[in-house]
Amino acid sequence: MRTLRRSLLQKERFKGWSGPTRILSGSLAFIAALLLEQGWIPQSNSSHLITWGIVFLTAMLLNLGALAYWFLNDRMIQRDTSRLKPILDVIPPLAVGALFTLVLILGKNLDPLYGVWMSMFGLTNLASRYVLPSAIAIVGVFYILAGALCLLLPGISFLQPMAMGMVFCAGEWAGGTILYLDDRRYAAFARQFSTPTED
Repeated sequence: MRTLRRSLLQKERFKGWSGPTRILSGSLAFIAALLLEQGWIPQSNSSHLITWGIVFLTAMLLNLGALAYWFLNDRMIQRDTSRLKPILDVIPPLAVGALFTLVLILGKNLDPLYGVWMSMFGLTNLASRYVLPSAIAIVGVFYILAGALCLLLPGISFLQPMAMGMVFCAGEWAGGTILYLDDRRYAAFARQFSTPTED
């Protein structure tokens, strides 16, 4: 039985990403969009850019914090750094998205940013589809389609934040719910193998 538990652990899905943290991040994006839309924040490109930068930085810190907590406290992985390898899958799309963001900011062409960011998040979800529940791929496709619409439809301005807020809120709530439900199923399954027995 111990061998079976070890085999199951080796094949388990990556648990470092937090469902509730994703939901919180999506909610923050929607709140930021509302504040921008209602004029609580000055209607300028720089103010909007700073606001979204704060949202992304906060979401990143929340997710990294949840990741660190999982790594340091989950007894099943025993702080095995090899279990962090799935993080490498999301670095390329994030890096390309950051590059495109920099190029657009330097070129003072901010209107395509929402589409770039949505597409970037879509690619990170697709990159994780083999180590997360398969339904996460649907979230990835949703982000990419939304990003494509933002890039192709005329008249979408960087100073119109609700598209960004609604897409990220919906996407992160969907992704977070998928992860949360999967964690619940895994916890129930793991309890069946929690009693120590000999091989």
